[in-house]
Amino acid sequence: MWRSPVRSVLWRDDVLRGAVRAAQTLNTDTLTPVGSCSAPGKKWVRPSGFDTGLKAFNSLTKQKEPLILAREGIATWYSCGPTVYDHAHLGHACSYVRFDILQRILSRVFGITVIHAMVITDIDDKIIKRSWEENVSASVVARLYEDEFKKDMLSLKVLPPSVYLRVTENVQHIIAFIERIIQNGHAYATKEGDVYFDIQSIGDRYGKFVGAVDSHSEPGSNKRDSRDFALWKPSKPQEPWWESPWGRGRPGWHIECSTVASSVFGSQLDIHSGGIDLAFPHHENEVAQSEAYHQCGQWGNYFLHSGHLHLKGSTEKMSKSLKNYITIKDFMQSYSADEFRMFCLLSKYRSAIDYSEGSMSEARASLGTISTFLHDAQAYMKGQLQCLPVQDANLWERLAETKCFIQAALADDFDTPRAMNALMNLVYHGNCQLQPVTKSDGTPRSPAVFGAMSSYITDVLDIFGISKLQSTEADVASSSGSLEAIVDQLTRFRSDVRAFALARQQDDPSTGAPVKRGPYPDRMPLLKACDALRNDLAPMGVLIKDRGANSTWEITQRQTQRDQKDQDKSS
Repeated sequence: MWRSPVRSVLWRDDVLRGAVRAAQTLNTDTLTPVGSCSAPGKKWVRPSGFDTGLKAFNSLTKQKEPLILAREGIATWYSCGPTVYDHAHLGHACSYVRFDILQRILSRVFGITVIHAMVITDIDDKIIKRSWEENVSASVVARLYEDEFKKDMLSLKVLPPSVYLRVTENVQHIIAFIERIIQNGHAYATKEGDVYFDIQSIGDRYGKFVGAVDSHSEPGSNKRDSRDFALWKPSKPQEPWWESPWGRGRPGWHIECSTVASSVFGSQLDIHSGGIDLAFPHHENEVAQSEAYHQCGQWGNYFLHSGHLHLKGSTEKMSKSLKNYITIKDFMQSYSADEFRMFCLLSKYRSAIDYSEGSMSEARASLGTISTFLHDAQAYMKGQLQCLPVQDANLWERLAETKCFIQAALADDFDTPRAMNALMNLVYHGNCQLQPVTKSDGTPRSPAVFGAMSSYITDVLDIFGISKLQSTEADVASSSGSLEAIVDQLTRFRSDVRAFALARQQDDPSTGAPVKRGPYPDRMPLLKACDALRNDLAPMGVLIKDRGANSTWEITQRQTQRDQKDQDKSS
């Protein structure tokens, strides 16, 4: 089912080096259109090229379309990065984690090498305002929060893009891009030093995303049309500026993405992603600029948009402007990256999602259910868990069905809720077969099917970016002196003590008279001590489960970290 990552990674590295070199060595005076794109028109044209076998919901058509790439096995992907003037919040995290999951699926399940470029908006009105408030330069503010953003993404296990590009390092490219749009008759300069895109010049081709969100127009007194938007604007006193043919100024918001994406990918882009709030006007204006520059009718073939994150009970999206947000740093004090990923997996990437303690508890419980099954399956395979006879033929059949179902779900617009439902159903049927008994009846055991199930489940979770949830014999053996090795030895010793304490009395050897066949009374303190040890270790994140005379263990490291953080807060 899954594609080997080794060959893909080597191929990806070669392509990445070429893409980065293209971005870095681009002529700073002019941008030459590269490649080809479809003829002008508002109607979406199905691309020609490599059919991935997937379908994706395309915001350009508002329906699922076959995902066809320009080159076999390679997806060019551009995403709008953050405006770095403050800490990132969960609304940002939700979008970036969701698209990280999609890229992992493309790469690991369908063997597609994703070449992903992202722009960092490091000059903007909000950044300038923050710099004035902090009495530092705009560049200091931008670098600080850019670093914080990257650390947040790392903490959420979001894979970095193939290349980050900053707006301030591409201003000369942006100026050249604007000049070409003016030359092509789709933009105009004012005597005040503004440059506006001329909406009327492209006729009815504007409005590909209208309907996704409300209409929008930018302020400006010298515009030919109220819909015209700024490509370049003169800098005000104390604002950063760059020299340009129109005077000192700085780029408008939308032009940066068109320029950067074109500098890396040329005139044809496979996939563009972002939050649904960016569809209009940002992505609408990106498309208009890019197609005006490249003189084509379809610059980006697929636009994927993620749904908003809402605080439960609120219809408003989480945002800094509404001051209803939770920073990623604060969130990570209470939950793990894996728990947030599970939260995202349980809903479709393009659906709105409600955030609450209840929804996070559901995600945590799902991870707990999977983790418990993996540990029980491991205990069964090691002979530590005695069970009723296992119907392994039924489990083999369900495993095969689950593999086919998950593959089909992921090919259908990356339907992770259906995939996770199938995975949880497999876990349920596995648990139904793991019915503990005190003593084995001697029937043959079936470790192979549980090994295959465990391997598949951990592989799926790894594809989604969720860490391995179980400790194996190899993990323990390779971590001499580690916590796992210590807990394993402690549990073995405790199991020996429990077995001794639970031993049943035999007939009196001197008289042959029968005695009550219960535990030896003088050994009961040992049994109580074993129970006390188990109970004392649980709050520390070490869970010991007694299975008759045998015991299994599990380390819940995240719980231990949360407890430590709670102690730090209270001290």
